[in-house]
Amino acid sequence: MSTSKEQEMIMIIYVENQEKSKVFYEELLGIEPILHVPGMTEFQLSSSTKLGIMPEEGIMRVLESKIPNPNKASGIPRCEIYIFVDDPDEYYRRLINAGGNGISKGESRNWGDYVSYGLDLDGHVLAFAQKI
Repeated sequence: MSTSKEQEMIMIIYVENQEKSKVFYEELLGIEPILHVPGMTEFQLSSSTKLGIMPEEGIMRVLESKIPNPNKASGIPRCEIYIFVDDPDEYYRRLINAGGNGISKGESRNWGDYVSYGLDLDGHVLAFAQKI
């Protein structure tokens, strides 16, 4: 990987319902997707980072069913998306208002961040952090 310039990264999560997840992340992030087509929705999180949302059946087609079907783990946390924001408490409220589940309200953590935690509609862990 080259270090001479900033690399673009896209994190893709697999979801049961692309449309419901699109609406959830629009409400949570307060932004519109930069791409929304059958099989993929993308949100620009920073100049070099995107969040992708792909239906579970879509990745099965892409990888020719050579992986375990993600729908067998539906609701079981399979990743954590740790996002630095200006106000973790506000994002925690947005998460709940958008239909997600709150896990832990914001508090100072021993690694030096103020962080709140919740789950999206598919059980992915979302952390909203601020350096303290």
